[in-house]
Amino acid sequence: MNLSTKQKQHLKGLAHALKPVVLMGANGLTEAVLAEIEIALDHHELIKVKVASEDRETKLLIIDAIVRETKAEKFRLSVRLLFFTVSQSKRKSNCHASNLLNS
Repeated sequence: MNLSTKQKQHLKGLAHALKPVVLMGANGLTEAVLAEIEIALDHHELIKVKVASEDRETKLLIIDAIVRETKAEKFRLSVRLLFFTVSQSKRKSNCHASNLLNS
C-alpha cells in the first residue's frame, strides 16, 4: 500500500512529538533489532527508529530490510530518523489496532 500525501502529512503530525523507540547502533540491523521493531509496531503502530549510520546506501538497505521483514510502511526519512507505521493488511488483521489513518 502506498500512502497518499494527505496520509503522510497526518502521520508526520502524529510522529512529530514521538521519541525514537528503537535505536540502531554500530551492529546495524540484527534479529534482535527487528524483533524490537515488530514489538514496537504491534504496541504503538507508529514508531521512530534512530539509525547511527550516516551512509545513505546502508540506510536504504536497512529501510528495505525493515519493510520486507516487518511488513511495515515507511512514510518519512530524515538524516538519522526513520518513520514506520503498521501496514494496512496487518492493521486489518489486528483487532485491537486503532486506525491512525482515519483519525
